[in-house]
Amino acid sequence: MDIPSDPIPKNFDAANAPNLPEIEKQFAVRCIEQAETYWNLLGAIPPSKMKLTKHDDEILKEFQAAFPAMAANKDGALQRIDEGSLKSAEGKEAWRKYIKLFESTVSDYNFGTLIRTNAAEDYTEKNTMFITRIQFYAIEICRNRLGLNDLAHQLAKKEWAAKQAKRS
Repeated sequence: MDIPSDPIPKNFDAANAPNLPEIEKQFAVRCIEQAETYWNLLGAIPPSKMKLTKHDDEILKEFQAAFPAMAANKDGALQRIDEGSLKSAEGKEAWRKYIKLFESTVSDYNFGTLIRTNAAEDYTEKNTMFITRIQFYAIEICRNRLGLNDLAHQLAKKEWAAKQAKRS
């Protein structure tokens, strides 16, 4: 499918633009591939040793400053992400400011991706939420450093071992 390369018209209204099914399908495939890749990574590398970007320390530092309660897993807010609070008007505004910090340093910072709402579980329809890539990095880097992905690491390792056993 060819996508027009003409400049965006001045009267273009993104909120009312039609969605092209082929683009949506490609986007969904990319999100699922990224989720599968991360799950495989969780199974292969102990989360405490994982590095997601060359900016992990900066991403974490800014996350801790912008969202101290979540970054400290207060009331389990990082272990189990509450989609309602993340996507509330207040949550959206706070995240918008955070996301903007990485506009020029993290590539694909605003691309959409999937995250597990409960860190101890696999990606499933009920345990998945759509967020931006920089939100994913912030949350997962913090989960990894706090040991919140350790159960997922064990689960992913067992799944990988079971797949290998079937191949033998």
